Amino acid sequence: MPKFSDTSLEKIKEIVSRYPEGRHKSALLPVLHMAQAEFGGWLSPESMDYVAEVLNLQPIEVYEVATFYTMFQLKPTGKYVFQVCHTGPCCLVGAEKIISYIEAKLGIKVGETTSDGLFTLQTVECLASCGTAPVMQFGRKYVEHLTEAKVDEMIATLRDAKS
Repeated sequence: MPKFSDTSLEKIKEIVSRYPEGRHKSALLPVLHMAQAEFGGWLSPESMDYVAEVLNLQPIEVYEVATFYTMFQLKPTGKYVFQVCHTGPCCLVGAEKIISYIEAKLGIKVGETTSDGLFTLQTVECLASCGTAPVMQFGRKYVEHLTEAKVDEMIATLRDAKS
């Protein structure tokens, strides 16, 4: 079973102390981020159970939050997770074409990871950037007005950063 480092456990205590007594569930989002970072970039059922134990919550309370937000990964992913918005406004201006282009460029389908472990492609619901559609995020970075040229540049830059 995964275990937080002593430093992380101290940080969790500090985070929980920010909230009124009995409102420790409010610490769940930052603690899930910590768990994902510390336990290999994704949240296994065991790691979610552990978070529930640490925060004195029922496991279902952790699962329902982790499965709702697209920033939490529930299976191993590549180093870079490309999340392309595929809701109406983005699709109207070419998101589906961009998704197909990324699939062809990387040789994977949505939900898959490249064999070198660098890239995972996902589609997500609204990234709240309709005015700059199509849009994609990876990590905390947004790429707006997404084009094939921007995809090519991004992939090349990230591959270069690897070496």
